Amino acid sequence: MEKGEGDVPDEVEFERVPETDQSFENALAKARDGERLSVDDAIELLTTGTDEEGIDRQRKERVLEAADRRRAEIVGEEVTFVANLNNNVTTACNVGCKFCNFKDAAQRFETEYDGENPGFTKTPAESREIVADAAEMGVYEVCSVSGLHPAFALDDEHREILEAAENPKEVNYRPPADYETSPGTYVDQIAAMSVGGVHVHSMTPEEAYHAKRGTDWSYEEVFRRLKDAGLDSVPGTAAEILVEEVRDVICPGKIGTEEWMDAMEAAANVGLDLTSTIMYGHVENEAHRALHLQRIRELQDRTGAITEFVPLSFIHQNTPLYEQGLVEGGASRDEDELMVAVGRLFLDNVDHIQSSWVKYGDEHGLKLLNCGADDFMGTILSEEITKRAGGDYGEVRTFEQYVEMITSIGRVPVERSTDYRQRRRIDPDDPPFGPELGPRADGTPLFERESADDAAAIDADD
Repeated sequence: MEKGEGDVPDEVEFERVPETDQSFENALAKARDGERLSVDDAIELLTTGTDEEGIDRQRKERVLEAADRRRAEIVGEEVTFVANLNNNVTTACNVGCKFCNFKDAAQRFETEYDGENPGFTKTPAESREIVADAAEMGVYEVCSVSGLHPAFALDDEHREILEAAENPKEVNYRPPADYETSPGTYVDQIAAMSVGGVHVHSMTPEEAYHAKRGTDWSYEEVFRRLKDAGLDSVPGTAAEILVEEVRDVICPGKIGTEEWMDAMEAAANVGLDLTSTIMYGHVENEAHRALHLQRIRELQDRTGAITEFVPLSFIHQNTPLYEQGLVEGGASRDEDELMVAVGRLFLDNVDHIQSSWVKYGDEHGLKLLNCGADDFMGTILSEEITKRAGGDYGEVRTFEQYVEMITSIGRVPVERSTDYRQRRRIDPDDPPFGPELGPRADGTPLFERESADDAAAIDADD
């Protein structure tokens, strides 16, 4: 295949390459007929045929058409979104993933450090205040994904074990007293965010690993304690690409594929819903993307707990992969469209495919809703990770914006719960539009109260 923006430099060689004995036409026929696709089928569709170099635009459109038709058959014309808040607790992390610019070296947060620190750590009390305010605005969900702060422990029992470790460095632990701000424990943070009935979506497999380091606890034990504290569902991030030869390049300090799978299955076993993701467009190729899809489908076959699949296009600016010359850019728009479409066709056991306006922007994000996607993410209110990596898009979408965008492509706007079990079709001719599903929502627009407060403050100043 011809070298594109997201291709691997010559010095990175992989055993897995996008070559098959299958044909594009056979793969597309299987997809159209609703047959379960193989990895080779997915490679053919992602490449638009391994017998030719580059993406064939005419073939691509046929894949997109098949995926859009499958979307209509499975979920109809609704486009869903959720009223949610991002509350990432800390940027402190020392894992060193090369695709990430969200983290800040954990030593910058230490009390004795006298240099500049652009990052943040929130106490449980601060998290509670943030989520409580959002709940009053009508938010349904809080999503929280954070760096692996060395002072983080699962709970008080875990902290006692870490404090007693002969070599705390081996278990990546330093006591809270060494830092300007303590993040508390994971249980403290989950309990703090579980306020006012808000759905707590948090604790990736990587965070769960951090929450059991230095112990012989199972992932089930970890997720059971978190569930008791108020955790409602688990984000399938930290997956990146679930193929070891790629992980060895982009995140060698992170948990491996099998450990990620074990953690996700354990979360499902204790009754937690899951989401799933792929982060593509860096050093990987189409064979790796297809193998990743196979892993997600296998996990869903075993658990049935995955509510959605979220393709995440790599944002390259300000990341070590880009700064070290391992990538020259991210995925092309053609690759984005094919990733969403093949996700829809391959994952025959996952109903919902998300288009992320944070990654793609509004215009491209809307296009992906015609490539097999049916969900348009959430209101967010804050999104630090992509912004710190150099992303260009904003931090919030209102219900009014959602209704305008979704109806502009002839689809039906629907407010949903995190698990998709609650859904509310919105009449675009009957404003205001919500939210209404949040535990304290009453249909008032998210920012109406804030605007009223600002106006009162101005009047008071005058």
